[in-house]
Amino acid sequence: MPKLKARKQEIKKIALSGGPGGGKSTAAELFKLEYKDFISLVPEVATLLFRGGYPRVDSPHVVENIQQSIFHVQNNIEDTYAKLFPHHTLLCDRGTVDGGAYWPMGAEDFYKTMGTTLKKELERYDAVIFFETAAAGGLAIDLGNPVRNEDQRKAIELDMKLKDLWSQHPNFVYVKNEPSFLQKILGGIKAIDELVKGN
Repeated sequence: MPKLKARKQEIKKIALSGGPGGGKSTAAELFKLEYKDFISLVPEVATLLFRGGYPRVDSPHVVENIQQSIFHVQNNIEDTYAKLFPHHTLLCDRGTVDGGAYWPMGAEDFYKTMGTTLKKELERYDAVIFFETAAAGGLAIDLGNPVRNEDQRKAIELDMKLKDLWSQHPNFVYVKNEPSFLQKILGGIKAIDELVKGN
């Protein structure tokens, strides 16, 4: 079961991250249904763009354009939700930090290109809950998201890169992969619940 660090401030924005097929989106949707009166879910920007027709290719120069677009939309959509729901806690399905793991030239070059730093992007969030990819346990990751194109090896690689970045957040919660997907999701939901309700 994930363990939470001591809190010193009110939790207003939580980033949900992890490698592909980690269960973060499933956990977020379930939690939103349960606590819709004081939780707002900021959708995964990459999925919005790809489902809307944005190309999903591996060419490095195209990937750079895609990640720049995701970064800017992520910033704007988070700010929009904060204005629309000022009294809600925002659950962000990924965050502005994530692009560093997908950038062809590495994370440091990504943040430099975007005119920011990893530290500044981490500070946008009060906490992060990281769902380890199911690929780490040899499980399939191609369920539920038709725009996903990562294989098992790539999913694990991205998971490690993302963890390296997000684990530098002072309020980092790690939800390890479990043989039972249900148990893992319940663990993630419990972590979200404790952060939001301050238990």
